[in-house]
Amino acid sequence: MHQQQGCMRHDAMRKEEIRTLHEIGAITVGQSPRVDVMPDLEPLLSGIRVIQKGALDGMTREEMKKIEPEPGDYVLVSRLQDGSSVRMSEKFILPIIQQYIDAFNRQGVEGILMLCTGEFPHFTSHIPLLYPQKLLKAVTMAVLEEHQTLGILTPDSSQVQQARKRWLGYGASRVCVEAASPYLSEQDVIQAGLRLKEQGASLIVMDCIGYTQNMKDIVHRETGLSVILGRTVAARIAAELFG
Repeated sequence: MHQQQGCMRHDAMRKEEIRTLHEIGAITVGQSPRVDVMPDLEPLLSGIRVIQKGALDGMTREEMKKIEPEPGDYVLVSRLQDGSSVRMSEKFILPIIQQYIDAFNRQGVEGILMLCTGEFPHFTSHIPLLYPQKLLKAVTMAVLEEHQTLGILTPDSSQVQQARKRWLGYGASRVCVEAASPYLSEQDVIQAGLRLKEQGASLIVMDCIGYTQNMKDIVHRETGLSVILGRTVAARIAAELFG
């Protein structure tokens, strides 16, 4: 009898714990779930349940060809469920993202985290909407000295010029950019980090949610430079707000 009562109390406590978990939405511009991202985020989001959605969820390869970047488009790169990556034009997925934001607002989550460091136009949301690019900008520019050169890692060569323009626009006086996909070869990422050091970078920003904590650790070790990782910056702010 005492054992049964103990089990009942344990079950009641467990149910109460589940009820008190905070819930946030997370939107990737690729496909969900982001099994490559969450292992680095979960330790930082203790007590927070993350509900994931992807702008390309359910989309076929043929359908994805219709959202490929055209000349002059703002290019985004993200991950598909099979582990491969895809390039897309931001303009084609903005309405899908807004639909997910609307759904999360109706669902009653406490906030929404974008799982992408790209720049986005204003979305309508009645609950907090966290943009990793804005957070990454704030942290980086807070620690970057005026005389220092900022090194940027971006996934695709088509993003190099838009990344340089963006970070110069944020106020960095000198910016060097190297492309290395986090979805292909870890060694390519390391070599890109070393090239940034050769160009005089004092600080490296891994400007894509796809870059991992392990990649950050290795680039830091191989270059001896401080490295700022987009995914963990975003997760730490989410934990501060909703944890």
